[in-house]
Amino acid sequence: MRRSRTGTAVAVVTCAVVATAAGCSSGGGDGGGSGGGGKAAPAKLTLSPATGTQRVAPDQPVTVKADQGRLGAVTLADAKGRKVEGRLAADGRSWRSTRPLRPATAYTLTAQGGGDGPVTAKSSFTTLTPRKKLESGMSPLEGEKVGVGMPVQLLLTQPVPTKAGKQAVERALDVRMSKPVEGAWYWISDKEVDFRPRDYWPSGQKVQVTARLAGLNVGDGVWGVKDRTLGFTVGPKHVTTIDAQSHRATVKDGGGTVRTMKVSLGKPGDDSYSGVMIAQEKNRAMVMDSATTGDPGAYRTPTKWNVRMTYSGTFVHSAPWSTGAQGNANVSHGCVNAAPGDAKWFYDFTNRGDIIEVTGTTRRLRFGNGPTPWAKSWDAWLKGSALGAPVTGKPLT
Repeated sequence: MRRSRTGTAVAVVTCAVVATAAGCSSGGGDGGGSGGGGKAAPAKLTLSPATGTQRVAPDQPVTVKADQGRLGAVTLADAKGRKVEGRLAADGRSWRSTRPLRPATAYTLTAQGGGDGPVTAKSSFTTLTPRKKLESGMSPLEGEKVGVGMPVQLLLTQPVPTKAGKQAVERALDVRMSKPVEGAWYWISDKEVDFRPRDYWPSGQKVQVTARLAGLNVGDGVWGVKDRTLGFTVGPKHVTTIDAQSHRATVKDGGGTVRTMKVSLGKPGDDSYSGVMIAQEKNRAMVMDSATTGDPGAYRTPTKWNVRMTYSGTFVHSAPWSTGAQGNANVSHGCVNAAPGDAKWFYDFTNRGDIIEVTGTTRRLRFGNGPTPWAKSWDAWLKGSALGAPVTGKPLT
């Protein structure tokens, strides 16, 4: 065993190849073995990291080199049999891993080839245990059918404060689509990065997003420990426009109007938000409590058929107590009140990610008050990418 210029332990296995047998020894000796064909020149396989190496950095390339002949099969796998991809050089004499390793994991590297006969060499080593683990969650849900406005949200357990770290994360994100379109990532915070297409998703789109975080170094001792893959489909194009001045909601499916509803929005002082929002979640029944908005005691009302539009608590919901005002006046505390029949229909019709646009109020939607990717122009959205460039989805195969 010797040390490379970078200090990494390297194993050199020398094999004297003969017609009938090959003898191998560690450390570059002449080897043994003799037969009717006589001795051939020794073949050397150099493996890095060497057997017994510990605390290998997951982003350190694993390599195999042969001083003559061509390498045969090269396998790098952990104890669970999960293989790591690699690439053989054009001359066949070297191999290099092309994917990071998993932290805190034992690996075995097996290589064959070199010289005029069979040569096999192995190296077993372990990767470092990170000081801080970077794990993730993703939205929408696996297999979910969503609306045309739904963003992809990657939520991280550790902050990524530096531009270099954010760039590393973005490079590790793979987006594939059945109908490739242009989109981009935007850093909502140091712990969340979202993806949206330039325009609304095409209906029927199938999307697969893979976050290749295992072995990713984002700085400050933080290493990704696990990859994550998400697949979802895009449903029909549902777009609802709500006009606070006419007190009407117009619901369209694929461009055609399917329902018009009388509504009541926020009264003066409790104005509803104007802007392009999405349906974030649905609740059949819940209690609207003013304490959650910082005004305890103002109201505490059970409601049905709730479709959330903002994190701060704006919903479309059933309001049997305000049917007289619906279509005529704005009397709510900021939500969109609808008659029970209309509210239930809208609840059943709506998918998470459907577009809901409110107009005619003096209060503008604040970016970040929920998944709000459409509150920014495309040019403004692009500026939130650490790489500063759009992403065209790869074909989904």
